[in-house]
Amino acid sequence: MLVPVRDETATVHAAAGLYLALLPIVALWMPALLWPLLLGALGLGALILGYARLTPICVLWLLIVGITPEMAASDLIGPEAFQPTIAAVKAAEIVLAGLCALRYGVRLDAFNPAWAFLAMGAAGLVSGLYPGLTQADSVRSIVGSAAPFAFFFCRPPPNWASAMIRAVAWCPSASVAVGLIFSLADLRPLFIDSGGARLAAVGHPAFLAGVCLSAIYAGLFALYRDGRRGDRLLLATNWLILVLTGARAPLMYAALVMGASLILVRSSAFPARSRLLLGLAALPVLPPLLLASEDLAAVRLFNMLSTDAGNLSGREFLWPAFEQAAAEAPWFGWGVGAGNAIIPPDSPIAMLLHTWAAHNEYLRIQVEGGEIGRALLILLFALWVWLRSRVLPVGDSRLIRLIFMAFAGHAFTDNVLISTPACVLFALIAAIFVRGEAEARGTRL
Repeated sequence: MLVPVRDETATVHAAAGLYLALLPIVALWMPALLWPLLLGALGLGALILGYARLTPICVLWLLIVGITPEMAASDLIGPEAFQPTIAAVKAAEIVLAGLCALRYGVRLDAFNPAWAFLAMGAAGLVSGLYPGLTQADSVRSIVGSAAPFAFFFCRPPPNWASAMIRAVAWCPSASVAVGLIFSLADLRPLFIDSGGARLAAVGHPAFLAGVCLSAIYAGLFALYRDGRRGDRLLLATNWLILVLTGARAPLMYAALVMGASLILVRSSAFPARSRLLLGLAALPVLPPLLLASEDLAAVRLFNMLSTDAGNLSGREFLWPAFEQAAAEAPWFGWGVGAGNAIIPPDSPIAMLLHTWAAHNEYLRIQVEGGEIGRALLILLFALWVWLRSRVLPVGDSRLIRLIFMAFAGHAFTDNVLISTPACVLFALIAAIFVRGEAEARGTRL
């Protein structure tokens, strides 16, 4: 449901002008308020700039999110900077979505999965939180869990959607470029050693892989819509970056989505003959990779595939603690945010694996929302994807559904809802919905 609103640009400018006009008077009468008022003026100026240039500011935000700066902040500043950086990224998304809603209109997205997090959060606050989890912590987690879905509650124009889709496709290259600068400046390495060499760029290989997955999806949308050579080259670049991250699950799901889309998605811009040529061009690459697998063992992906393909990277040590917590509160769970409190950050397991997250969203959601909360979230996801994709062009609709089928599988072994790459994925999905719905209304792009 769309709720139209007027463009309030003139009102915003008038309010800002009144604030600046009253600033000297208030400062004269109450000098102690001068600095807070000046800081408020700076914040107001930033909001006005964002309001006036929403599309480029949203693109800039997306590129910053795409380089996953929280890991670099942790390395350069200290571990205490990790969570605040994530919080700042998600808070910026909420602010930008609010500005989009103010300028372009509000959408009441009835089946959005964010409603499930609000319901689970309310149930946890009423029924009781996990020991050590405060109400303030839970509220912050509720906001953080809903933040990736913020853009679905506004109705930005089609040019915003096109810019965001292009930005998603360029995020991995931007991350590698900034990571190379950091490496040359001797601030942090471009590759890290984790079971073999892994491309980390600015962030962590797993985070970069998650961003690559969204970028590959963006490339597929562009390929089936336009089929330009530049889009194919960028898609190949994102594939290469994904391989160098050494992340097996994202690589597998990217391959499954792309393979299924070649069969199920029809496109005049990328016809069957071109798809066959693409497949034939990829076949000669496989034998050299297999023959060189021993030489490529230094690259983490080939190391893991050749020596321990069934390894879950330590997840089997994390899951028992979450399973026990879920069993102790089976119906409504322990409240949103409990997933961060199950395994203490200073515990032997966390120190060994360098994580205390569940790496299984179904298990984490069961801990936080119980069986009822998890069922509600899955139901909303299914209804939301089905209903919102029905108005899209056939090719986009099929690709969206393939993406979320892969997303459902990926959720068994990774943090696909709470990590910052989720913001990139859902920004892409929001842009695809905006573009498709605009086309359905006959809007000229």
